[in-house]
Amino acid sequence: MTSFKKPDFVERQEAAANARKAALEKFRAMAAAPALAERLTARAAHAAERSAIKATREIERAEKKAREAERAQQARRDAAIEAERAQAESAERERALQAEQKAARDARYAARKSRSKRR
Repeated sequence: MTSFKKPDFVERQEAAANARKAALEKFRAMAAAPALAERLTARAAHAAERSAIKATREIERAEKKAREAERAQQARRDAAIEAERAQAESAERERALQAEQKAARDARYAARKSRSKRR
């Protein structure tokens, strides 16, 4: 039976160094390729476009928030005016009711007086 040949330490070191060199050469070749420059330029342009769109969205959100705040403030003003008007109407109805009740009371009093004077 033949035994499996294991690479010794020096062979493993050489293989690892060769692999590193190959990876470095591959990286250098990719970095020097004109397609990479085009891709990076396109990527940068796309990133700038995305950031411009994001800034536009942020501005729109801020404007929308300001409009909603203005609407809420106007709604509060309208509610306060409506509450004040309702309170004034209620007070007016209360005064009218009291005047009516006083008139009825005075009429009853006058009727009692006139009955007592007739006797």
